[in-house]
Amino acid sequence: MTLSVTNTLTGEREAFEPGGDEVLLYVCGLTVSDDAHLGHARVWTHADVMHRWLDHLGYDVRHVENFTDVNEKIVARVGEDDLGESELDVAEGFIASVLADMRGLNLKRAAVYPRVSEHIPEIVALVERLLDRGYAYETNGSVYFDVTQFEDYGKLSNQRPEDMEAQGDPDERSEKRNPADFALWKANGVSPGDVAEHRKDDRPVGDHPPSGETWDSPWGEGRPGWHIECSAMSTTHLDDTIDIHVGGHDLVFPHHENEIAQSEAATGEQFARYWLHTGLLETAGEKMSSSLGNYFYVTDALEEFGPNVVRTFYCSTNYGSKQTYSEAAMAEAEERWERLERAHEAAVEACDGVDARTKVEDDDLRTAVERTREEFTAAMNDDFGVREAMAALLELATAVNRHVDGHEEYDYVGLREAVETFEDLAEGVLGLDFGGGADAGGEAHLADDLIELVLDVREAEREAGNYDRADDLRDDLEALGVTVEDGDEGPTYRY
Repeated sequence: MTLSVTNTLTGEREAFEPGGDEVLLYVCGLTVSDDAHLGHARVWTHADVMHRWLDHLGYDVRHVENFTDVNEKIVARVGEDDLGESELDVAEGFIASVLADMRGLNLKRAAVYPRVSEHIPEIVALVERLLDRGYAYETNGSVYFDVTQFEDYGKLSNQRPEDMEAQGDPDERSEKRNPADFALWKANGVSPGDVAEHRKDDRPVGDHPPSGETWDSPWGEGRPGWHIECSAMSTTHLDDTIDIHVGGHDLVFPHHENEIAQSEAATGEQFARYWLHTGLLETAGEKMSSSLGNYFYVTDALEEFGPNVVRTFYCSTNYGSKQTYSEAAMAEAEERWERLERAHEAAVEACDGVDARTKVEDDDLRTAVERTREEFTAAMNDDFGVREAMAALLELATAVNRHVDGHEEYDYVGLREAVETFEDLAEGVLGLDFGGGADAGGEAHLADDLIELVLDVREAEREAGNYDRADDLRDDLEALGVTVEDGDEGPTYRY
């Protein structure tokens, strides 16, 4: 059975056929106006599992995931607490937080993590191409995409332009030819109204609110529109046509619809062969969202549950379906992870012990190993079916425990194959970690304790006036991958 995926573009299940020797995978990343929550991490984790399964099938994968570091929500947080005094400073801090969360979740690294602010020349060039080809127009220093000029506009979300709600704020709407037209380039900076709308605290906007970064362009000083960013970054780091585009289901319209229009209008080529959209993570019946305040930060989840439980939770529901976060769901994920961990440990101990014998054969165990690999492969090839893949691994856990508990002498070959199956599939594909290195407990807590001890010594050296020694300690920690940041309430650190 070959891999098949559900393509949002066609609404059909399709056999996966990449366009070349390398699978080009683009993931719509985070607008870094806050720390990441579990809804964001659900997209990351499923994209990571997709990447891992493609690796397992023998494909070379080039995975690109962007950071949107130019956005009015980021501007609204300038000057808040110690977040920074510029849009890019605020974004930089949250990018560091997101990268730490990604490493904490045991995600494979992307080939690159491009940022909008680094790609202004590519964005400007793409807008110029759209103007030259008659798909865009300039008004008062802003540039808009004319949806009536792109014949297939609406093909992803199955909408007609005349039935769509107007895009953009009221000032934009007064400048546009058609209500559904969208901004490619915005004149000037962020408006005071946008700053006020997106403030997370009760600070007044004041007489001189932050307006964000602006750049020179052929149309005057301004900022890129939201949608053009991903088109510019994906074509820069992948190609005009990519194989898989991943994002949350809430991005189908307008973001992904607009990506298709502007990309295909500019290049004349199909933008993405397969559109895979993750269902939303909900809590108490509502989408987990920063704007609703019903979120659970990834950092807090890792601290409370550890990455193996969080990943097991995500693997209880297939990517295209909605998922509900609750205490009961996390408790179930914790129980499932512990079942896998105990079975793996039992298989390793029995396999490596003196009671494992060459000539002992347990047909039930060996059949269970073979069946697990077959069922896991069938599940993953069926649109990355992690729920059924996890169920297959849990069945193997049961078979291992039955063998170990029911025999005085063990089937070495069967146990070795079971261990390899757990490590190839649970670790290699689902991204779990039986070694304990990914758990937010045990060794991780010991490392935290040691770091805090070094920081206490450093503070004592500073208070004693031994600043050179304090700096040496900070440098030693940074050499080990620990970044120390001094604040009003004392030092903090991150890996």
